[in-house]
Amino acid sequence: MKAITLYDVALLAGVSYQTVSRVINDAEHVSARTREKVQQAMAELHYVPNLRAQQLAGKRTRTLGLITTDLALHAPSQIVSAVKSRAAEQGASVLISMVEQPRQCQAALQALLAQRVDALLVNVPLDDPHAEELRALASPIPVLFLDVAPSARVNSLVFNAELGARLGVEHLLSLGHQRIALLSGPESSVSARARLAGWKATLAQAGLNAAAVAYGDWSAASGYEKGHVLLAAAALPDAILVANDQMALGVMRACAEKGVAIPGQLSVVGFDDTADSAWFSPPLTTIRQAFREAGERSVEWLL
Repeated sequence: MKAITLYDVALLAGVSYQTVSRVINDAEHVSARTREKVQQAMAELHYVPNLRAQQLAGKRTRTLGLITTDLALHAPSQIVSAVKSRAAEQGASVLISMVEQPRQCQAALQALLAQRVDALLVNVPLDDPHAEELRALASPIPVLFLDVAPSARVNSLVFNAELGARLGVEHLLSLGHQRIALLSGPESSVSARARLAGWKATLAQAGLNAAAVAYGDWSAASGYEKGHVLLAAAALPDAILVANDQMALGVMRACAEKGVAIPGQLSVVGFDDTADSAWFSPPLTTIRQAFREAGERSVEWLL
C-alpha cells in the first residue's frame, strides 16, 4: 500500500501542502475552519506526520503514550502517577494526552503516534467498536485499555467492578438496610455501568429493588446535586451507594445541609478508597480500588 503523504492530505482538504505543514506544526495564521479541514483529512487518511524523522543514532529512550480522562479526578490521577513512576524505573518516558470526551481519542492517538511512542495505554471509557477501531489505528504498537467491557476484542486490564459493588450492597444489608438508593457515575462510563449492574444484581438476589437511581459525573459537585435529589424523595432511603468517593463527599455535604445524620439516619458507602476518605466527617466507608497497582501492571505489560 502506498504511504499517505502530506500532499494527499492537502488534496483531500483542498488546501496547499504548505498549509498542511503549518497545521502539523501548530503554526499561527491558520483559520480554525482550515485547521479543522486539515485535521479531518488527516484522520480520514490515517496520516501520521513523522515528527522524529531525524532521530539521533544509538539507543533511544522508550516512550509510552497515555490517553486519559480528567486528571482532576482521583482514579485517573492515581493511575497516571503510578504509570510515570514505574516507567521511570524502567528507563522509559511517558507522553500524556488528556481528553474530555471519548470522541477525542482518535485525534489524541494520532498526536501520540506522531511522537513515535512505543506503546499506548488508554484510560478512557470506550464502547467496543470505538476501542477496537483505536487498536487497529495504533497497529502495530501494543495497546492496553483500562475502561472497556470484557466483550471488547482488545487487550485490557479492568477492575472487578461487580465484586466491589456486591461487597458494598452486602455490607449495607448486614446493617439491616432495605431502602438503598444508588448514585452511579455517567451512563457513558463502562466502569460506572458495571458498578450499577453489580449493585442491582446483588439487590435482586436479596429480593430488593433500588429505592432510587441517579447519575453523576464523578465530581463532588454532582454528588452534592444528586444527593439533594435523592434526599428529597417522599421516603428517605436507609442508605446510598455512591460510585466514587468524590461524589460521596458531595452527598455527605447535602446530608449535612438537610440535617440528615450519618450514620444515625442514613449510611453512605463510596467506591475507590481515596486517601482523603478517612478524613471525611464522619470517615467514609468505601470500597478499595487498586489504582496504583493497575498503573504499574500496565507499564510492565506494555514495556
